[in-house]
This record gives sequence, structure tokens and C-alpha cells, in this order.
Amino acid sequence: MINLALDHVPYESCGLFAGPPGSMYVDTFFPIENVAPPERRREIYTLDGVGQLDAEKSADAAGSSILGVMHSHTHTLAYPSPTDVADAARFDEFGVWVFLIVSLEHPEPYMRAFRIRDAVIKEVPVAVEPG
Repeated sequence: MINLALDHVPYESCGLFAGPPGSMYVDTFFPIENVAPPERRREIYTLDGVGQLDAEKSADAAGSSILGVMHSHTHTLAYPSPTDVADAARFDEFGVWVFLIVSLEHPEPYMRAFRIRDAVIKEVPVAVEPG
């Protein structure tokens, strides 16, 4: 996810991630094209609909569930923006997805993850296994 973010600088990158149903363990990442208008890709992301459907089909075929969405912030901290909160309300009204943000604001990229429901933002831990 960090490599994808770095590969798309100065634009935001995005994708979905999946894992065993009912878990918080991510074992698959699906990079998806950011189809936001070109003049806005530095500040927002929009998942390509076909890429999103393909990711969901692949996850279903593997017996996995989509657990959340990743996107990058190229010049701000890894914390949901007002746009991110609004998107969560539209696309995840029950607050079950995890929103993972990769920040490139500092020389060393970092990531944080959140659940967002009813405009309430709650951080969830992220642990990365070497591999």
C-alpha cells in the first residue's frame, strides 16, 4: 500500500483490502485506479467502479470479505479529512469498513486506520507483518 502511494505521487492512490470474513486480518490488497477528475487527484480519490467490482468478485471467489479501503494523503497527515468522513457516510453507513490512510507528509511514509460512523472517527490499530 505504501509502495502504491509512492508510485502515484503527487496524486492520491486508492484500493480495497480483504481478509477472512469477520476478521481484522488483511491478506489481500487490490490496487484500484483513482478516477477522480485529474485536477482534483492531488486532494481526493474516487475508486474506479469496474475495479471495485472486480475486487469484490475476486474476494468473494477466494472466500474473503472486503474489509476496507486504503487511500493516500500526499501532503497531509494520516487522519480522515471532511471529504473522507462524508464518503464514509455515503458508502459505509453502518461503519463496518476500515479506512486506512497512508500519509506521505514526511520523508518516512506512515499509515493509520479508522472506523467512521455517524461522523465519529475511531482509530483502530495497524500491525504490519514482515514479508
